[in-house]
Amino acid sequence: MRKLSLFIATSLDGYIAKPNDDLSFLKIVEKEKEDYGYSAFIANIDTIILGRKTYDYVLEKIGPSYYDNGQRDIFVITRTEKPKTGRTIFYTGELAKLVKQLKSENGKDIYCDGGAEIVNELLRHDLIDEFIISIIPILVGNGTRLFKDNRPEQLLELLNTKTFDTGLTQLHYRRKK
Repeated sequence: MRKLSLFIATSLDGYIAKPNDDLSFLKIVEKEKEDYGYSAFIANIDTIILGRKTYDYVLEKIGPSYYDNGQRDIFVITRTEKPKTGRTIFYTGELAKLVKQLKSENGKDIYCDGGAEIVNELLRHDLIDEFIISIIPILVGNGTRLFKDNRPEQLLELLNTKTFDTGLTQLHYRRKK
């Protein structure tokens, strides 16, 4: 069975974005030739799930080939129906049903790239198997929290911790079932 992993960065106080979806704080750990394990992680992925706001941000800042490079299926979770573009599918159905279906199919692993609404819906249905969370050394004080209140308690097992000279600390957990 395929696993679903969350690979995401957050401030030390738990925010994935400042107000107005401002991600500028991520720049404080940018370093040439350092991707914090992303290349190795994405090599085992053939499906990405993400929210429309995250998709739109990456499309504007990086370009469409960042996700849809012809090697993986992209599911953009949205409320607005749009036609499929390449391997990018704009999905308006029930997220839990989609993930259960994808997990039952053959293939590489599945990557959730955010945003917070998607992450928390997956947590509510206990569908995230692994968490790779990069902690950025900043307290932003306000914005979009990674983990919302009123979700089920979930016990995790620490697999690995990495520290980097930029101050970033990366935690890798697996869901204990």
